[in-house]
Amino acid sequence: MHALWHEWLQQPGIQLTDNQISHAPAHDLSTSVIPLTDACILSVSGPDASKFLQGQLTCDLAEVDRRGSLPGAHCNIKGHMHSLYQVIRADEACYWLRTRSSMAADALALLKKYIIFSKAEAVQAENLLGIGLTGPAARALAERIHSTTPGSALARHSDNLIECWFAADQLEQVMQLAGETAGLADSNTWELAAIDAAIPDLFPATREAFIPQMTNLQVFEGVSFTKGCYTGQEIVTRLQHRGQLKRPMYQAEVEAEAQPVPGMNLASGDKESVGQLVRVARCGDNRYRVLAVIIKDQAEHQTIHLANATGPALVLGSLPYVLDPRLFESKR
Repeated sequence: MHALWHEWLQQPGIQLTDNQISHAPAHDLSTSVIPLTDACILSVSGPDASKFLQGQLTCDLAEVDRRGSLPGAHCNIKGHMHSLYQVIRADEACYWLRTRSSMAADALALLKKYIIFSKAEAVQAENLLGIGLTGPAARALAERIHSTTPGSALARHSDNLIECWFAADQLEQVMQLAGETAGLADSNTWELAAIDAAIPDLFPATREAFIPQMTNLQVFEGVSFTKGCYTGQEIVTRLQHRGQLKRPMYQAEVEAEAQPVPGMNLASGDKESVGQLVRVARCGDNRYRVLAVIIKDQAEHQTIHLANATGPALVLGSLPYVLDPRLFESKR
């Protein structure tokens, strides 16, 4: 956690656990502001920044330029996601790659491995902080913060799920502005909102576990199938056009005494390993909402359990979007 966040959060009613807000004061506002204390920015800048990222990430940088932000994965040569970013256009020659702090060191090392032949540099930005905004007034509040905070940038997941990143020395100004229409919420609130939107993420335990389509990344235009070559592109494109997706991502709920964690194994009555948890958030007492990559045949015909066949059973729900049925068709 950035030192300025730690200092600002030393307020009555706020509890911190493992660099996250575990409790925040109650409020009756419908829009929430959540400090993104466990996220950070990798900055890629220079004349070749766009060209370099276009040849490394799954998303189309031209679309990032047009929209302001898109998700994008940095894959290994086998097409498995090593890093997963929210790619944000900061200015003409600079992009901010938002990732989890626990993923940053390895993600930066991989970027630097390939950037040495480009007129660009990749560094971890130590002077940037982010907030998440959720609720009906999120869009209006985000645009107000952006318009009054020089150098800030937005990452729009939807109209009611938006990130705002800004210089650390603007923290007091931003939080004062946000506090006029939004109430402070805990870190779980952001995680739950992202899971409700079925937005994937990566953790150290799931690094290189998934091909992008396994986490439904293509739904968010985090994968371009027309832009040309990038690391792992051959495998990703082959799955899309010639292969068959057998492990998509599902949304589910589960009751458990201890909170499940990303990367946890999933089992069925007839198979020891049928998938892994992708994201987890608390949604009630001893109840958790999760995203999970699961073998499709097992998810449709078996009960899925945490850890092993005797573990708590998952109750599968419905995704907030529709997957292309052609992904699941055999093309042979």
